[in-house]
Amino acid sequence: MKVHQLSERRACRLTDTDRSTFQYEKKTGGDAPLREKLRELAGKRRRFGYRRLGILLEREGFCANHKKIYRIYTEEGLSVKRRRGRKRATGTRAPMLVPTGPNQRWSLDFVSDALSDGRRFRTLNIVDDFAREAIAMVADTSLSGTRVARELSRLIERRGKPKMIVSDNGTELTSRAILKWTKDTRVA
Repeated sequence: MKVHQLSERRACRLTDTDRSTFQYEKKTGGDAPLREKLRELAGKRRRFGYRRLGILLEREGFCANHKKIYRIYTEEGLSVKRRRGRKRATGTRAPMLVPTGPNQRWSLDFVSDALSDGRRFRTLNIVDDFAREAIAMVADTSLSGTRVARELSRLIERRGKPKMIVSDNGTELTSRAILKWTKDTRVA
């Protein structure tokens, strides 16, 4: 345009470029709050990858797609390191408060065994920690996170909602279905 003294419209037509593309100016996004929150969540949840951290960011009210979260995640060097050797507790742990009434804290755990023909089955045990009462036992050959969420919802309809649920970090209890369920029901 400067060298040949052409208008923008004529130069774009000659180079077969849309004027909107030529006029586009990149907006500098304010990633600082998102970056800070992602670092904070990754510090608390050290074994979570960028996808599960993205779900937690959505829950906090941040709106960003998975590509942006992945870009920031890698720029900050937050990738989950491969585990080697024995599992060790990471981070600081808050002391577990003793429940003072029913439906304050439930514990979830799985037990597995095999039938005489060799087929394996698992049992989901749900215990009210105050009364030390087994409030539900669900046995099946396959118990996914979705199934666990469905059983917890049924139990809440019958018994009421607990303030907190305690579990280990098994795959069924840290799945997307359970994260969504805890967001929807607002159970800690």
